Amino acid sequence: MKRTLVGLIAVIVILLTTPAWGGDKEKDDDTLKNSAKVLQEMLESKSVPSSLLAKANCVMVLPAVKKVGFGIGGGGGRGPMTCRTGKDFKGKWSAPAMFSIGGISAGLQVGVSSRDFLLLIMSEKGMDTILKGKTKLGNDASVAAGPSGTTTAHPITADVVSYGRAKGMFAGTSISGASLEEDNDANKRLYGKQISARDVVQGNAVRATAGGEQLITVLNSNVVKQSKAASKK
Repeated sequence: MKRTLVGLIAVIVILLTTPAWGGDKEKDDDTLKNSAKVLQEMLESKSVPSSLLAKANCVMVLPAVKKVGFGIGGGGGRGPMTCRTGKDFKGKWSAPAMFSIGGISAGLQVGVSSRDFLLLIMSEKGMDTILKGKTKLGNDASVAAGPSGTTTAHPITADVVSYGRAKGMFAGTSISGASLEEDNDANKRLYGKQISARDVVQGNAVRATAGGEQLITVLNSNVVKQSKAASKK
């Protein structure tokens, strides 16, 4: 009886949370705006080293990723990825492409919660792997919990470094085992045509929407600050 009840509750929770992972163009743009807010708050909290962000080839923000836990755990959500343009990834940030994430472990947590995630894609290999198709972090691309503070004392060797926020606290968070995949439906809604994530972030094929511009503004502002700080040293 107890197992049946737990199973029924799990089904109900999944049915209630699934619409949040679907959406329309307005909701997609809201996701972009929420991503800009999450990134701004992470930078303001000094939890994510600005110097590390300035070295990233791409940035992915996943706001309010749902975690459903009834002993086995699991969850998912979506958010945008934007990449530096230009030679050697030193240009401005591209229009964002939407991605979905699945397989977030909830451990022994019972109930439903959400967490914000920030992924910094540090290597060209990591970027290419994510853009090729469904990517399992920790397998197809190496991933490590990101360091905190204003600077990084040691070189970053992982393809991806990850941060998470739960209950208002930001910290480096390992999400090894989670899977990433481009959200073709969301990208089509945002840009009005079928387009690959690679063409969005590397092909300069579309202009960012209002929500995307907010995310890009946060990133470009940070890069400018980092460039000025570096030039004074």
